[in-house]
Amino acid sequence: MPILELEGVSKKFGALTVAEQISFAVEDGEALGIIGPNGAGKSTVFNLINGNISVDKGAIRFRGSDVTNTPPMARCFAGMGRTFQIPQPFDQLTVFENLLVAGSFGARKREGEVADRCAEILIDTGLIDKANAMAGSLTLLQRKRLELARAMATDPKLLLLDEIAGGLTEGECRALVATIRGLHNKGIAVIWIEHVLHALNAVVGRLLVLHFGRVIGIGKPDEIMNSKQVREIYLGIDV
Repeated sequence: MPILELEGVSKKFGALTVAEQISFAVEDGEALGIIGPNGAGKSTVFNLINGNISVDKGAIRFRGSDVTNTPPMARCFAGMGRTFQIPQPFDQLTVFENLLVAGSFGARKREGEVADRCAEILIDTGLIDKANAMAGSLTLLQRKRLELARAMATDPKLLLLDEIAGGLTEGECRALVATIRGLHNKGIAVIWIEHVLHALNAVVGRLLVLHFGRVIGIGKPDEIMNSKQVREIYLGIDV
């Protein structure tokens, strides 16, 4: 059974259609990349998946249950974690305290019950040496790592990554990709929106392409990037 299924999901804001008949499924443990030009509807799809935006038509199923009309909090409790393009940690808390807040909320446990798991996540995300540092003092890469760590602290079965590599240098991007690959290799399903294509291709097994709120292709990365339609629309190449 897929961990996530979208069936005919559509959304309009007035006369503007931002998602039209979007259907796809993600298997348990799979990594799927989502690409498309600016304004293609990528973040909108994430907001529909995690409940920040309501669905007009269609259905969303997560781990076998219909979550189409459930709030973001319920989806988090069910095992759906998400990062955002711009990290917004609690700057006046330490890195470890940021994880305790996320872990106790998302896992619905007391801080003492999630402390050991939070320490493991800091190791997995390369932040253990910053555990007692104030979140407001972190570099951009460290803030990206903290955004990833906070999502992991909610104990997700599906991780939604929204352009987490944006703004990083080449070396920083490689380091973050290695961290994400390590988390995925532990069995966590991943859906990753990203403009840095080599980062995506290092982790995902399939790519989905959006254009004006519609799915125009889904398949293996090499097949998608060699598609005439994708190259014309996404890369701006006249093939």
